[in-house]
Amino acid sequence: MRQLALPFADPARVYRAEEFCPAPSNAAARDWLARPEAWSNGRLILWGQAGCGKSHLLHLWAGERGAEIVEGAGLRGLVRPGAAVAVDDAELAPEPAALLHLLNAAAEAGAPVLLASRLPPARLGYKLADLTSRLRASESVEIRAPEDELLEALLTRLAAARQLNLPLQARNLLLLHLPRAPGAYREAIARLDRLAMDRGARVTRAMAAEVLAGLAEL
Repeated sequence: MRQLALPFADPARVYRAEEFCPAPSNAAARDWLARPEAWSNGRLILWGQAGCGKSHLLHLWAGERGAEIVEGAGLRGLVRPGAAVAVDDAELAPEPAALLHLLNAAAEAGAPVLLASRLPPARLGYKLADLTSRLRASESVEIRAPEDELLEALLTRLAAARQLNLPLQARNLLLLHLPRAPGAYREAIARLDRLAMDRGARVTRAMAAEVLAGLAEL
């Protein structure tokens, strides 16, 4: 069985602090999030591959700071920031001028801005010179690809949250073939939980293989 390489989005997901797994790959990001007073020009850009934890950290920070959360894909027109603002998937902003206005308005109001993006500032490719200049003048930190230890801890935590007993063979199979993205792990455990409940049986390696086969058909 080959490793899956599928995108797993988390629509309408609730991000909880207890579900986040601290690791060396996200240590620098966590450190910067704790010190908004040190951000260059009051802005921080979290960037990294899909599923690395950017959105999770962004939502936790916004909840702690009472920040308004703006989805990049829906960023249009004039958005007036409150005390703080967080823009998720900033690279998807359809109107670069709207993002520029938001950054300018936040700077005037002294409001910190947190942005999450799959790309670093230098590769966002916006045509507006002023926007590019502001983004490059912002503090930025990469969340690196998750370590094996982080993924193993996440799998254990997700299974425990559902009171799901994962035998070693099933656990190893999932770790070997799932995409290295938290969304894929959540989906796999949710499907495995439903399958076990439907059959009134304990989780087996065969069930894990069945879940993997079902995900490969998406």
